[in-house]
Amino acid sequence: MLSTSTPRRNHSLALKALALSASCSPFADAFTPSLNQHRRNFDKLEVSGEFFHVTTTDSVALFGARCRWLDVSHVIKALRFAGAPLLNDVIMTSCCTYYCYALMHQEQSPSYTTRHPELTTIFRILVHCLVNVLSDPSTSTDLTTNHRKHDAYDISITETGMLDMQPTERYKAISLQAVDRVAERHPALLPHLYDVKLAGMVFPFKASPYYVDELIDWESEDVRQDPFYRLVFPTLNMLSDEHRMKLESAYEEGDPKQLIQTVDEIRADLNPHPAGQKTLNAPKDSDSLKGVQHKYSETVLVFPAAGQTCHAYCTYCFRWAQFIGDDELRFAQKEANSLFDYLGQHSEVSDILMTGGDPMVMKTRSLAQYLEPLTDPDFLPHIKNLRIGTRSLSFWPQRFTTDDDADEVIELLRCVREEGGRHVAIMAHLSHARELSTDKVKAAIHRLQKEAFATIRSQSPVMRGINDSADVWAEKWKSEVNMGIIPYYMFMARDTGAQAFFDVPMAKAHKIYSDALRNCSGLIRTVRGPSMSCTPGKVEVTGVEEIMGEKAFILRFLQCRDPEWIGRPFFAKYDSKAVWFDDLKPLDGMELPWDDSGLPRVVPPTVY
Repeated sequence: MLSTSTPRRNHSLALKALALSASCSPFADAFTPSLNQHRRNFDKLEVSGEFFHVTTTDSVALFGARCRWLDVSHVIKALRFAGAPLLNDVIMTSCCTYYCYALMHQEQSPSYTTRHPELTTIFRILVHCLVNVLSDPSTSTDLTTNHRKHDAYDISITETGMLDMQPTERYKAISLQAVDRVAERHPALLPHLYDVKLAGMVFPFKASPYYVDELIDWESEDVRQDPFYRLVFPTLNMLSDEHRMKLESAYEEGDPKQLIQTVDEIRADLNPHPAGQKTLNAPKDSDSLKGVQHKYSETVLVFPAAGQTCHAYCTYCFRWAQFIGDDELRFAQKEANSLFDYLGQHSEVSDILMTGGDPMVMKTRSLAQYLEPLTDPDFLPHIKNLRIGTRSLSFWPQRFTTDDDADEVIELLRCVREEGGRHVAIMAHLSHARELSTDKVKAAIHRLQKEAFATIRSQSPVMRGINDSADVWAEKWKSEVNMGIIPYYMFMARDTGAQAFFDVPMAKAHKIYSDALRNCSGLIRTVRGPSMSCTPGKVEVTGVEEIMGEKAFILRFLQCRDPEWIGRPFFAKYDSKAVWFDDLKPLDGMELPWDDSGLPRVVPPTVY
């Protein structure tokens, strides 16, 4: 660690180092055009308006500087010299944490703000380059030519009050073409490369470095049985025998056109849009609503075009058709105005559910076109709740902590909550307690809860080989409640994609759910399930009992296209192999509440 004592002469040179570092950074153009114009002529560093302006008369003297320090108080002095008016924003938006803020203002609980988000980048660059120039003068001569090679840094405070800088991990997707490099780092993957690559022609594949390196247990006896490997890496076993033989045959023939045609034919057989998503859920009254669904009266789903991908893809994803490059199968809303026009005409809507893909892959500036209007409480006042469906806590929690615009997205969510007066719910897809175990995800959860004031709710399908165990669910729910996350849903595998590989029969799913709850406190019993999101609505398997001498499922609608069905239990014959609503048969003398097309029947008269 660098010395905490610095002569005033070196302190002055440090200011020049900060200024020159900014002018040499790859982000210089974002500061102000005048910064580059005056790069060779500077004497002082000052702040004017929202930009740093730099002038100098002696850039050569900088390279003779040999001061070695990086103490918080000195950085603060340097920034104070730059001008007090924007100092609070510089410190707070640069993630210098509570210590720096308290050191200047003797306050323990700062309210973070990003009125000047460009200063976040500026401050990171300044401190990073300060380290390069002042702690190792031999690197200073390369600063102007090699600045683009420098990594970004996370800035934190040690117990002794020193600035600690660690390289910021940047998201870079692992594609199917990059799995060989993954196998170089994790040799357990080598025997399965053919399997992954061929299956990845049908099922979309993407992984994140965080997920691959920190969540998969590569040391397990058979990595294919590790739930986190199984969750991301596709296998030919996900295909039926017929489809597998067809794919392998086309691959071996070596005709690219035939292979593409075969892949398309297999995909078409996998029911790419289940539960009437295209035919029943999309509004019919506007050509501009290509990424909107309105299945239940109070909730509108929006699929922002820029969010129709994820940091990684689940092998069992029921929206896999969003990621295969076929525009005919894809929901994508290209702009927000038509959505707002639609919402303005539907005062019955109280909830917006942003989904995808994953809206949290979007840069904050793109997300803002949908969320910024909601920071005004007078805009669409009937919209009370904003829900964001995301897998980012599992696949890339750095989205909320160290990404370039992490502070901005936290602030945007905070403004929707605090200024817009809307409830903000992060609908986190969490399948397993292991996803909650890393320091990175804990930091992300903390920021969402304590800085964005968002509520996090968890939901996941029950999937064979991943979480089809009561112990797994009980551990997950207990961990979530301990972290302030509300357990929300246990879903069933939908009738699309690789359902046959992952499905858990509804009788077994109900037993897993019930056994898990028996081991949990009442705080966990907010969770509902197992639930099927099917054509007529959300159908919950409530229990298994004997009805009129016959074993039967007890079911109910949690949501329905016809809300009159909600709250009315109904019955179906018990079938230990049934995995989906269309496997169910009515009890003798009764009928199920949907017709052959899956749409709700007319509701019979009430009994009370």
